[in-house]
Amino acid sequence: FNKCDGAFGALQKVCEDCSEQLDSPQLQESLEVMIPKFLQFFKHSSPKIRSHAISCVNQFIIGRNPALMNHVDDFIQGLFTLANDENVEVRKNVCRALVMLQEVRMDKLKPHMSNIIEYMLLRTQDDDESVALEACEFWLTLAEQTVECKQILPPFLPRLIPILINGMKYSEVDVILLKGDIEEDEMIPDKEEDIRPRFHKSKVHSMQNDAQNQEAACEEEDDDGLDDDDSLSDWNLRKCSAAGLDVLANVFHDDLLPNVLEKLNELLFHQQWVNRESGILVLGAIAEGCMNGMLPHLPKLVPFLTETLNDKKALVRSITCWTLSRYAHWIVTQSQQNGHDAYLKPLMNELLKRVLDSNKRVQEAACSAFATLEEEACTELVPYLHFILQTLVYAFNKYQHKNLLILYDAIGTLADSVGNHMNKPEYIQMIMPPLIEKWNSLRDEDKDLFPLLECLSSVATALQSGFLPYCEPVFRRCVGLVQNTLTQSMSYMQNQEKFDPPDKDFMIVALDLLSGLAEGLGAGIEQLVQSSNILALMYECMRDPMAEVRQSSFALLGDLTKACFQHVKQYIGDFMPILAQNLNPDLISVCNNATWAIGEISIQLGPEMQPFISIMLGPLVAIINQQGTPKTLLENTAITIGRLGFVCPNDVAPAMPQFTRPWCTSLRNIRDNEEKDSAFRGICAMIGVNPGGIVPDFIFFCDAVASWVQPKPDLKDMFHKILHGFKDQVGEETWTRFSEQFPQPLKERLLANYGV
Repeated sequence: FNKCDGAFGALQKVCEDCSEQLDSPQLQESLEVMIPKFLQFFKHSSPKIRSHAISCVNQFIIGRNPALMNHVDDFIQGLFTLANDENVEVRKNVCRALVMLQEVRMDKLKPHMSNIIEYMLLRTQDDDESVALEACEFWLTLAEQTVECKQILPPFLPRLIPILINGMKYSEVDVILLKGDIEEDEMIPDKEEDIRPRFHKSKVHSMQNDAQNQEAACEEEDDDGLDDDDSLSDWNLRKCSAAGLDVLANVFHDDLLPNVLEKLNELLFHQQWVNRESGILVLGAIAEGCMNGMLPHLPKLVPFLTETLNDKKALVRSITCWTLSRYAHWIVTQSQQNGHDAYLKPLMNELLKRVLDSNKRVQEAACSAFATLEEEACTELVPYLHFILQTLVYAFNKYQHKNLLILYDAIGTLADSVGNHMNKPEYIQMIMPPLIEKWNSLRDEDKDLFPLLECLSSVATALQSGFLPYCEPVFRRCVGLVQNTLTQSMSYMQNQEKFDPPDKDFMIVALDLLSGLAEGLGAGIEQLVQSSNILALMYECMRDPMAEVRQSSFALLGDLTKACFQHVKQYIGDFMPILAQNLNPDLISVCNNATWAIGEISIQLGPEMQPFISIMLGPLVAIINQQGTPKTLLENTAITIGRLGFVCPNDVAPAMPQFTRPWCTSLRNIRDNEEKDSAFRGICAMIGVNPGGIVPDFIFFCDAVASWVQPKPDLKDMFHKILHGFKDQVGEETWTRFSEQFPQPLKERLLANYGV
């Protein structure tokens, strides 16, 4: 036994440490012999050996190890023999194996799925929570395979949903660990180990308003909000059950509701607060997937939840904040249609009370929920700005360390949402002193600077000229942070044994704040740029090996180009080859910002852009033709190509057949704005130089022209001349045949607006 146990332990260690080499040919020969032996150990009298044997085989599943795949049927049969093993570790490993097999060999499990689901229903209710958690993962994995899930699971939903809902309750141990009986803890300082590390997301620029481009190339991390109990383990049965219900709601949508609503009625009005709390969590978990079916219930549910924000239990108040945030879109839409008094105003008032709650967990949940409401409501909040800022500023003196970082997010999101409506002396006097006080109190190496810099970037952009009195010290410190990080980086590269690698996040957030200053202040930043070495530093950042540094430096380059091009111009010869090298769609956000910066520079440089067309145009054409390119990058690329054509039509027009069709389809869906205007002037100029280049795709050009709601008169005249010129060239009869291909709405728009 001891030898066997030791051998399995050693083998597991090898599997964990050498996972990337498990498919080597030499190992495959050994595994062809070893795996059948592992399967024999499934019948061993020692539960520890049985558990070891499954665990070792599990190591080979995810990599679809060929040797294991040759014996997968025997492995599945072996798992079935252990399904009801009395040992916890064995049951846990059986569940884990079935979950992993579902991901890699669903075809082998399909014939047995009814029995497997029955087994997982049982194990999800296992007396041992670690086994129940492993089994609960099964429903998440099944839901990812939408087609199979829809085929297999419906008959089991009436039994599964109550099991998941039951798993969403706090246990007695959970409540003790969460100090759920302590209602007032705002005076207790946070432990530093309880504060999660924060990671800055580099700025992504877009041609359109930022509100329309939150998807912009970088994939935002989806905050599912189910981490309300982050004092517990990172992943537990409550969270897994809630996530399972969430994903199943997104698979079955309103078909899931009959199984949920019956249980909800029982929970929401239960005398035990733990049951009420879990019912409110259920409401939040189904919000996205079952929204249509929930609509008839929301006029009563939202006021009920808003009132529940005053519940005497802190854990109920905190989960209610999150659940209400999941219905924020409906609340704001109703308020826009029917006035603020029914839903938005009461919710805002109650959430702001909870922002100042005496419980830290509630403060955190309320701050996060209010940030979500800010994103949805945007300028709907302008009438209440004084009250909102008054509350958030009061929270500065109330919050402990952890929630202070979340407060920065709420203030930054408010600035992003209401924009220059914040640029009023009374608001500036409220919000800036506490922010600057925190700014002055933090050392350059303090990571609390990250959220504060992000917050200040949003505030500077919103306040515009109102930020001028605070601009110089903020600008100087940001330049200093960039310079210090570059110096540390150079020292580290020269002597890695003597120096530690720098934390480049300091440089990234500083670049993004400088970008926010340039965007907000415009020409007001010119003197500061002139008296600093920021452009020389930016040149070094643009060549940094770290993608996020380059991404932020390109965003700053574009903003400085718009704000004070006279200072940028002297570096153009150095900047342009670097921008061209970064037109690589494999790094979407870097490519996006480089593309945007090129477009901004071309508008400022005009015909002097000509020497750089040859290194820019090829990569841009490749990007716009590449399958799967994100929408925002496509739009930015199309606008930049149009702008290059606007300033250098003779150089870009010969390539028109290579990009016209994707160019038109990318820009037909964006609304009228200055960027679209300059791009379309560019395509018109290119058609003037190379009219034959548009002919094969003229129908797409017509469609793109028709997407304009109100082009400027001279641009409309350009469209008119091109359309009529084409019609005159081909003749009335040919034009009639050609225009018969048009969808009816396109025909009507062209006739009404251009008489063709």
